[in-house]
Order: sequence, then structure tokens, then C-alpha cells
Amino acid sequence: MDIRLGGGLLSEKTESGTQSKWVAYGRGNEALAFTWRRKTEDHRATQPLRLRGSLTELLGLGEDTTTINAEENLEVMQGAAGKVKIQIPEKVTINQVLGAMVADWEVKGGELTVTFLEPVERTARFVITGETRSPRDGDIAVPLLRLLNVERETGGVAVEVLGAGEIKDLKTEGLESADATDLGEMVANRQSPSLAAFRFRSGEGNSRRSLIVSIARYTPQAVLMANVEEARYQVLVSSEGKTFVQARYAVRNNQRNFLKITLPPGATLWSASLSGRPERPGQAPDGSALLPLDKARAGEEAPPLAVEVVYLVRGSAWSDKGQFALALPALDLPVSRTGLLVYHPPLFKVTAEPSAFRSAPYENPVSTALAAARDDSRSVAGVAGGIADRATAQPPPPPPDSDVKDESKLKRPQSETLALLDKFKADSLSGKRAGILPIRVSFPAFGPSLFLVSELTAENQAPSAVLSFQREKKAGGK
Repeated sequence: MDIRLGGGLLSEKTESGTQSKWVAYGRGNEALAFTWRRKTEDHRATQPLRLRGSLTELLGLGEDTTTINAEENLEVMQGAAGKVKIQIPEKVTINQVLGAMVADWEVKGGELTVTFLEPVERTARFVITGETRSPRDGDIAVPLLRLLNVERETGGVAVEVLGAGEIKDLKTEGLESADATDLGEMVANRQSPSLAAFRFRSGEGNSRRSLIVSIARYTPQAVLMANVEEARYQVLVSSEGKTFVQARYAVRNNQRNFLKITLPPGATLWSASLSGRPERPGQAPDGSALLPLDKARAGEEAPPLAVEVVYLVRGSAWSDKGQFALALPALDLPVSRTGLLVYHPPLFKVTAEPSAFRSAPYENPVSTALAAARDDSRSVAGVAGGIADRATAQPPPPPPDSDVKDESKLKRPQSETLALLDKFKADSLSGKRAGILPIRVSFPAFGPSLFLVSELTAENQAPSAVLSFQREKKAGGK
């Protein structure tokens, strides 16, 4: 007899030829219920095993390694399957076999034996992953897995080319062309531009199958990982030969760690900043400055970052007439567009000679990073007026919302001052001061100016502009 117990615990069960005995313990708050029926013997495990299987195989042909992913679905028609065997081609390495019913697996003599936790009487599913070495291109014999000892095997195989390459020719036996969506979710989710799918031709499980693909490889082209979408320079030139330069760059970066800036010979770096934050630049072996860059996250478009450097160059004093070569820094990234605003001494007339730069009306920066980071101490209208041959220098007007005459607004209440001192002392004692930050130098806009533009500067190329100057004569011919 088969016994089922409700409301208690079955602790002992004995059976003999004439009787069955059960000992159960009940709970005090519910009834103890016995349910029994005559036992029926299950002869399924003793019946001959009859199997059907569906095998879907996906192979990724890399330049030196082929990855193998296979999904196996078993259907037991008769008997019970304690294990199953799969034929493994030569030189194929099995890395893992995963499945809810898989207890263990072993590869021996070209066969993969998968053992189940308990005999499978209906269906089972597991996934096989492996790899093998393969030629980079040319004719490649695709390794095909086979389920052994089955009455019928369905499914298919799909092949995709990994990297820069495509399938040029195919030779098949025992296979029929199919759509990728017909082979299940594992193959349908692939978005490879070069993928071929096949179904197993209907027939017995021991029918011959083979697949040979001809692969053509191409040399992958380099793609741009970082770019300076706009460069802006403000240059203040004195008649003594000193040149003060503020260089600002809008950089889009996906991969680079640093921006390499090679200053002109004899230049002294005064300050550097990234997105408005003062930075300590590193130094390359050749003496160039290295500024750290932020990277965009994977799958996202890189936002423009504002990089700024300020430096001073000492040169020869100007005579009454001559030419002046203005050399700018060289970057290790290409520059899409460049704007150059040059302030010169008021007593000189300066014109631009033909070069990579050309004269143009002043325009604000196009990049949002430079537009947000530009110096607000001067208005755009004041700059535009200075471009139109200003004879004398005009000091920049105060901001519209400032009130210089009201000195009471410039004084900080004593309570706020004491609070700031207390905060400074607390931060200093707790060790929060990491070091002295670099000083960010503002650009002094002074004198008449001219605006020059240039496009498409190659990486590691130092742009330069040639300026002609001549001292203007005073009234009366003197």
C-alpha cells in the first residue's frame, strides 16, 4: 500500500508479505488523517530508452578562436534517462555544462557525458559552452556537435563572423538554409552583420552533416576616440615682445586619459584648469604638459569638456615696422575649428598675412563648453567694438547687477566672517587640506584687437599666424 499522512509526522513504516505497519505522531490542535491506496508498480525505468533531441548551436568565428554555445532539449519517449552522450569534434574544448537537472559532466574519447540528478522521464534542458582554435581566414570546417543514441535530432546551427570580416562562400551537407529567427532566442538575438543559419535536414540521428565556410578578413580602420571640437585663443601682445596667451579647448573624449599640450619654445605655463577646476598638469618625457581628461560612460555620447591653459612667452621688442610670427600650442588631438583673438599695442597698426588663419568678424564660441566657461568680465559687445579698429583701449564696464558705489554691500557681516574662520580651522585640523591649489589666472583684455579663424588642424601640428605691424604716425606727420 502507498500511504499519505496529514496533520502529523510519519516516523516508522514497515512492510511484509501479509501486512503493512505505520507509526505516526499527531499534533494536539488538528486531526491526524491517513490516506492510502493500493501500490502500483512503475515499470518505466525498466523499459528500453527512446530519446528525441533538439540541438541548436551558435558559433562565433574570431580571428584565432571559435566560441561554441549549444542549447540541448531532450524529450524522453520511453524509459528514463540517467545520462546522455554528445559527440564532440576533435580539438574542441568544453568549458561548462549548465542545467537545472545536470549533476556532473565529463569529456572522454570524443564524447561528452552529462549525468542528471535523477533519471529524466519527460524533458530536460541544458546549455554547453566551449571553444576551439580556428584559422583567421580562408576555408574553415565548422565543428558540429551531435546527440548520440537518439531516434531523431532536430535543431540547427548558426555561424557568425566576429570582427572585420564576412562569409564569402558556404559548403553544406545534411543542412538546409534557414532564417535566424527559426533557431530560437539564442540565435535570433544576435545582430551580427555577417551571420548564416541552417536547419538540420530531416532524417535519422546518424545522418552525415558538415559545414565549411570561407571567411574573408579586412584590416579594421582606426576611428576617432577623442577630438577637440573647438579651440579658442586670446592673445595679448606688447611692444616689448611679451606674449600672454589664454588657450581654451572644447574636448570630446571616449578613451583618452590625458590631453598632451606642447607649448611654443620658451613658453612658461602659468595656470591650467579642467571644467573650471584648477589642475596640476603632468609632464611628458619631451617636456609637454599632460592634462587629465574625464571619459564618457560606455554607450553614451561624450559631452564636451572645457580645458584651459594660460602661458607667457618672451620675445624680441617691436621696431617701427616688421612682422611677428605668433606660434600656438600643438595638441595630440585633431582640432575642428579655431578662433584667435589678438590684442595688440594701440600705437601700432596690425594686419594678418595669408596663412592657415584668415580674418573674420568676431563670433562667440560655438561649443557649449566654451560658451559656459568664457570670462564674463568683458561683454561681447565690447569685444565686437574693439575689433572695428579701436584707437584706444576701453576698460571693461562693470557687470549690470553690480553696485560699486554702495560700499555697504561689499562688507561681510562679522558673524559670517567668524563662521568662515571656524570652518577653515575645523577643516585644517581634520586633515581635509590636500595641498595648495594652483592659481587660476584671468586674461586681461586690453587694446585694439583683430579676430582670425582656422579650420581642421591635424594632431601634433602647431598652428601659427603671421602678423604685420607698423607704428602709426601722430597728427601733424610726427
